[in-house]
Amino acid sequence: MAKIKTAYVCNECGQDFPRWQGQCSACHEWNTITEVRLGAVKSAGASVSGYAGAVGGGSKKLNEVKEVEAEKMLTGIGELDRVLCGGLTTGSVNIISGDPGAGKTTILSDLVSRMSQLMPSLYCTAEESLSQFKNRVNRLKLSCNEDNLYLMAETSVEAIIAELEAKQVKFAVIDSIQAVVTDLANGSPGSPSQVKSSAQSLTQYCKQNNVTMFLVAHVNKNNETAGPQTLIHIVDCLTHLECNDGQVRTLRANKNRFGDVDTVGIFKMTERGMLSVDNPSEIFLSGSTTQSPGAAITCIRKGNRNLLLEIQCLTTETEGEFPQRVCVGLNMNRIKMLTGILRKHTKTKIFHDTYFNLVGGLKIDESETCIDLALVTALLSSLNDFVVPRTTCIMGELSLNGDVRPIDSGVPRVKEAVQHGFTEVFIPFRNYHKSMEGLGAKINPVKTIHELLELIN
Repeated sequence: MAKIKTAYVCNECGQDFPRWQGQCSACHEWNTITEVRLGAVKSAGASVSGYAGAVGGGSKKLNEVKEVEAEKMLTGIGELDRVLCGGLTTGSVNIISGDPGAGKTTILSDLVSRMSQLMPSLYCTAEESLSQFKNRVNRLKLSCNEDNLYLMAETSVEAIIAELEAKQVKFAVIDSIQAVVTDLANGSPGSPSQVKSSAQSLTQYCKQNNVTMFLVAHVNKNNETAGPQTLIHIVDCLTHLECNDGQVRTLRANKNRFGDVDTVGIFKMTERGMLSVDNPSEIFLSGSTTQSPGAAITCIRKGNRNLLLEIQCLTTETEGEFPQRVCVGLNMNRIKMLTGILRKHTKTKIFHDTYFNLVGGLKIDESETCIDLALVTALLSSLNDFVVPRTTCIMGELSLNGDVRPIDSGVPRVKEAVQHGFTEVFIPFRNYHKSMEGLGAKINPVKTIHELLELIN
């Protein structure tokens, strides 16, 4: 008779132990360690099932391994195909995470409707009723094959797998991995042991039966994927949907076994669902034909995409005792540093209330420092009441000593600006390249903030 193998797992952090103990030495919680039945111990010659299905059989030479290229299929959602590097990989298990209300269920409802036109598809929801899902499909006017699209409200992993097998489903969505449970682990739904075991069971089935699956994952207070880190190691692709201010959504792949992780997809939430934005720069430019002080346009980099962005600044006389500094989508510490550079090197005194805004509601990471020159230019434009032409693009990082530091991907950024009709571009001197002269725009390389102010004025 095969010996039953057991382990002791902490329900809070997922740490394994060889025997039971009162306190978890990893998270220091008391009475959270429970016994987990792992199954019968197999002989040394038997195959063991891993995350990707059956493994074992000894080692093989490299020339003995059969090369199988991953098969990809287009989903019809342009920005999703872009993030997944050419489409959805057949037989892959993917995670999409995001804040509540970001649009995870919306985009997956559209995806499963499209997939139902190609293959039997299943949407398993553990967080809403089937009528709610159908109402969403009708409200968004999604096109689907009703005979090929199965809906299921279930929390048992074993029941989900049985349904996938019975209906011969080839594409499935599980909403969400924190809401389902499996008999192979103890603990409540969402506990580390349940999340880990549920994801492992679903992944094994998908790999062995060539089923493509999306798992919806919750996020914690730090906007990171909730659950044990093992969950990220199990799946093939981890995508995160970020909800910016307004209607703009950005989708980024933080892990992708079938492509790179530098691509960013831009969506717009509308009454018809999540729409792919083919030209994101149109959203982040105001489109105003009226030229007014306090506006400057720059080119940022989101993943491997270059986006044109308009920065707006408004300065008014201070009515209180202390000037106010307000910024939307920008880092306040960066704003304070740039105003200090202006006071030190240009003798500019800013005794005004200052307001910064980014058109389109995008949020800029602290690592994106190429907007420094545009921020300074917009501030001085509003303060000194001069207009920066809307055909001018300004990019570059400003150092504490007033020098303009180079930025990464300078040539692609300049090309992006020229393609959108900008006739004059200000860039750091060390980013200048002779190939820029043939693009049809005037290129102004600058070394210091003083050179920039002289050229603009």
